[in-house]
Amino acid sequence: MSESVSSAGDFISEIVRADNVAGTYSGRVQTRFPPEPNGYLHIGHAKAITVDFDIANNFGGICNLRFDDTNPETEETEYVDSIIADVRWLGFEPANVLYASDYFDQLYEWAELLITEGKAYVDDQDGETISAQRGGYGKPGIDSPYRNRTPDENLDLFRRMKAGEFTDGARVLRAKIDMNAENMQLRDPVLYRIRRGHHHRTQDRWVIYPTYDWAHGQSDAIEAVTHSLCTLEFVSHRPLYEWCLAQLPLPYEQPRQIEFARLELNNTVTSKRRLARLVNDGIVDGWDDPRMPTLSGLRRRGYPASAIVAFCRDMGVSKTNSRQALEELESYVRRELNKTAQRRMAVLRPLRLTITNWPAGQVEYFEVMNNPENPDDGLRRVAFSGELYIEQDDFAVSPPPKFYRLSIGREVRLRGAYFVTATEVVTDDDGQVVEVLATYDPQTKGGDAPDGRKVKSTMHWVSRPHAVAASVALYDRLFVTALPGETTGEPLDDLNPNSRELLQGCWLEAALSGARPGEAVQFERLGYFAADPDEPMHFHRTVGLRDEWAAIRKRQG
Repeated sequence: MSESVSSAGDFISEIVRADNVAGTYSGRVQTRFPPEPNGYLHIGHAKAITVDFDIANNFGGICNLRFDDTNPETEETEYVDSIIADVRWLGFEPANVLYASDYFDQLYEWAELLITEGKAYVDDQDGETISAQRGGYGKPGIDSPYRNRTPDENLDLFRRMKAGEFTDGARVLRAKIDMNAENMQLRDPVLYRIRRGHHHRTQDRWVIYPTYDWAHGQSDAIEAVTHSLCTLEFVSHRPLYEWCLAQLPLPYEQPRQIEFARLELNNTVTSKRRLARLVNDGIVDGWDDPRMPTLSGLRRRGYPASAIVAFCRDMGVSKTNSRQALEELESYVRRELNKTAQRRMAVLRPLRLTITNWPAGQVEYFEVMNNPENPDDGLRRVAFSGELYIEQDDFAVSPPPKFYRLSIGREVRLRGAYFVTATEVVTDDDGQVVEVLATYDPQTKGGDAPDGRKVKSTMHWVSRPHAVAASVALYDRLFVTALPGETTGEPLDDLNPNSRELLQGCWLEAALSGARPGEAVQFERLGYFAADPDEPMHFHRTVGLRDEWAAIRKRQG
């Protein structure tokens, strides 16, 4: 078995291992990741993808990517393409890319088989009536008045449904199981409905479409899936999954459905409906907005795929749903970027710093490590002059207690360069400081004093004549509460109105002028950032430098 097996309890692996020992499926293991192409994948899907592919890989099997495309009104090729890209971005390669729509003919044929055997019937009632007749837990259902139609009558009506003779919603095909079953899923579920939506693959060939419950298990069986892994909300669907398969002449052994807990994060939502509303209402800039929990949004923000997968693996698989702290995921991102991201200096809120005793026109170059965590990344040359930018909050006219950065008369170290001492300030008409004047000590080149004196602060900077302009987006939580909607029932009521701050007029060291789309860097003292894939010289803050998860764990003891 590979190292991708989680150290956490893995009951799925135990089940698969037992099946192999027993000779079930002749020792073969095949899984699938089955998204509906009605939106973009999110962080919760990353967990499912990791589990599906890891189980297959760890047991020498295969995992397919299969689109459960049975709802033509909501599914688009755009979503198909994005899902394929996201799965591959995470580092997984499907053995095959398949579609439930590939099996529409077979599913229809099997539906006719159910009808001829008296196990399915056409119901003329509307959805609201059918739902009401199902009753509830502890309350018996009511048989449809059409439940006892003859197989011949049902077959005729079903074929006429397929031929487009009836309007949308006029009739449905239902399984004939048990209207008094404790499991509500078994109270004559709908198998087919009339919908004239344009399908992204089959176009307008079909006007009837199978429901998820009729298409899913049968697609598994057609593809020879052995272990059908899904999240806990499908536990109640398993008896129906098994009932449907048991009625049919399957080409392979009946697959086994196994449920595990989904991944939920604090301060976010993963409901496709609500994510779509964020996009459609213009609350975010699209599915790949860096504030979104979509994989495309996380990728644009600079999250490494390896960090996401490592997080999902370390969560393990369990049978109990729980929510994870977003800070914990961020700790994985920070850990990965600390190893891989090169360091650069950037000033996001610039304040001019002029060194008054610097030789006019002189430029020096300092060699600075690209990444102290990886010496193999080498050194870079950084230009230094008498005209610099520093961060506004690195200077204070009246410094508060324990403020060790620059103020009048105080000496600080400029990263890799010299000690400087502020002497006076220049203000605008409103009294705001627009420039700090300072002197430097030529004996402190490289950042150390020959006489051994120490300073309490090291500040980053950029040389004004050599800096390149950029815009930077800073992000906070998209929702202000850990569990959005806990109070009102509507998660969007808890949106953070200050989830993004866009800064213009930022200045970066010259090495960043050639930043590649998506390139991850650490802005020293400021955090990890990623170059936007489409907009040159625009950077997104991926995560800060402070390990908030470590702080949380420390407080928790």
